[in-house]
Amino acid sequence: MSIQAAAGRAMVIRHDACALHVPGAEIWVGVRTPGTEVTERVARIEATLAASGYVFAEAADHSDDVLASIHDPGLLHYLETAYQRWIEAGFTDDPGQDRVVPYLMPTAGMLDGLPEREPTAIHAAAGRWCYDTMTLIGPGTWAAARAAIDVTLTAVDYVTAGARLVYALTRPPGHHATRSAFGGSCYLNNAAVAAQALRQAGHERVAIIDIDAHHGNGTQAIFYDRADVSYGSLHIDPAAGWFPHYAGFADERGRGIGDGANLNIALAPETGDDNWLTAVDQLAVHARDRGASALVVSLGVDAAQDDPESPLRVSTRGYETAGRIMASLRLPTVAVQEGGYHLDTLGTLVDATLSGLGG
Repeated sequence: MSIQAAAGRAMVIRHDACALHVPGAEIWVGVRTPGTEVTERVARIEATLAASGYVFAEAADHSDDVLASIHDPGLLHYLETAYQRWIEAGFTDDPGQDRVVPYLMPTAGMLDGLPEREPTAIHAAAGRWCYDTMTLIGPGTWAAARAAIDVTLTAVDYVTAGARLVYALTRPPGHHATRSAFGGSCYLNNAAVAAQALRQAGHERVAIIDIDAHHGNGTQAIFYDRADVSYGSLHIDPAAGWFPHYAGFADERGRGIGDGANLNIALAPETGDDNWLTAVDQLAVHARDRGASALVVSLGVDAAQDDPESPLRVSTRGYETAGRIMASLRLPTVAVQEGGYHLDTLGTLVDATLSGLGG
């Protein structure tokens, strides 16, 4: 395995199948709206990084071993089979819904202590495994999400072989996917898989730093009871009315032996570079204090000035500086792509962050 890349540049891992997921739309407050997590995101990032001289490598196939240690087998089976079952049930014809959309969620309030069962009807099963109406499943969703796992694990392979920084161009993103549920445009948790794979490769402590504009509730939940993987996130304050609404607060510090391994920094709208970078520095200190020997970066760039999905107003220079702060940890690093939805600036923002991380 060659680990040579241009000086100061991350190696980029990619997979054609990551473009196969076409959500088609989002159902938001009952209204069908255009999707924001679109296939063109991959093309824009690839074009920018190629023009900047990054070295690309294709993802290799990997077994489901690490994936199955992160996600409930029932969730994996559902995601793999949901679209075909939807077609077989006739929903593409009646009522004419060409994507799998939940309509009923078995919340704790609904069940009121009763056991959660696997429903027979596919339109009911959708809400058994998905916690929102925005995250639709189409014909290429499973192939893309599973390819993103191969991208992630290939990036880990290069890091464990000696590369200092490898970027996994993952799509769809993953940090909102919990052990047994998907949502927030995320299906499988790429960052969690990266951290677990690094643990299994011999790193006793792994740190995840999440700079996406939204709290990675899925990553937090997966490691909330563990001390060996720390999670730190800076994000738009959920108390200000932002997704994921129910998680991402400062008092969520971990549980049991994981107490103290979780750090959330919630930021007010219009935060801008200075306070955002102060928070990045706090997350880096937390990772250092936890004794991490490897780093996973959930690289979302939707905190940027022009991004439609958050009001944090971070500049391109801010992202490069954030990369430099994290690079100061001097840890072998896997960066996985999360959010970022302003197509005209998306590639530049990723490039800036990776340039900082490579510094």
